Amino acid sequence: MSIKAVNLTHIYGEGTAFEQYALRDVNFEIEDGQFIGLIGHTGSGKSTLIQHLNGLLKATSGELYYNGENIYAPGYDMKALRSKVGLVFQYPEHQLFEVDVFSDVCFGPKNQGLKKEEVEERARKALELVGLDESFYAQSPFELSGGQKRRVAIAGVLAMDPEVLILDEPTAGLDPKGRDEILGQLERLHRDRGMTIILVSHSMEDIARYADRLIVMNHGEKVFDDTPRNVFRSYKELESMGLAAPQVTYIVQALRREGIPIDDSLITVEEARDAILSMVGLKTGRTEKKQNA
Repeated sequence: MSIKAVNLTHIYGEGTAFEQYALRDVNFEIEDGQFIGLIGHTGSGKSTLIQHLNGLLKATSGELYYNGENIYAPGYDMKALRSKVGLVFQYPEHQLFEVDVFSDVCFGPKNQGLKKEEVEERARKALELVGLDESFYAQSPFELSGGQKRRVAIAGVLAMDPEVLILDEPTAGLDPKGRDEILGQLERLHRDRGMTIILVSHSMEDIARYADRLIVMNHGEKVFDDTPRNVFRSYKELESMGLAAPQVTYIVQALRREGIPIDDSLITVEEARDAILSMVGLKTGRTEKKQNA
């Protein structure tokens, strides 16, 4: 078990006229190696929640465990936690500041007190993981494309050798090519290294394609925690929260209303394509048999 939240509650402005619950009695467990999607409308508490997971925010009440240890226990090493639970904020390229890409990626492990050789080795591996070779090392990070800057920022977190990687809207503002590159890198990290990934996103299509579990927040409360396939079946309830399902879900529902017996659990374009081709193929095959008879 990697992360466990028990009745996690966070109140902004507690005891004042502006008191507001950002989280209210949130409970969940995240096992090692899972790819979690986290969604919710603006103000739902999802950004507040992820900042608790590496100790940037402290809960008003409740408990949070990492690998079985309560991070709120006296003397708990928060610095070590933040090395193991890496958080990539939205638009992380705004945090780039060094003169070249390699120096920027070295910054995190250098501040962990590692020797120069290990710092540089970690930086090289991290840049390799995000698909940036040595030709980028000496470049200024400010001269890169938006997608490349985002990858440098992610590499800076990976260089600290985290066990969990949390990303808040990592594809925001990127063009389709940049978005696919970032998500493809995350998928490879999950698949090849078994890394636990928590992805905050407003793209239901991305969540449907990559996440194997989906947590939905609404007004500070966890309202769904299941596979994306099961959650998106409740698309009417998601709509009532200001959310939506993948576009394929609505196409499938429209086909079903027309009497076409397509599976209502399809959530990706590829699944819908294969199902439609399968039905067309079956009908074509039956027609050919009748004609041959």
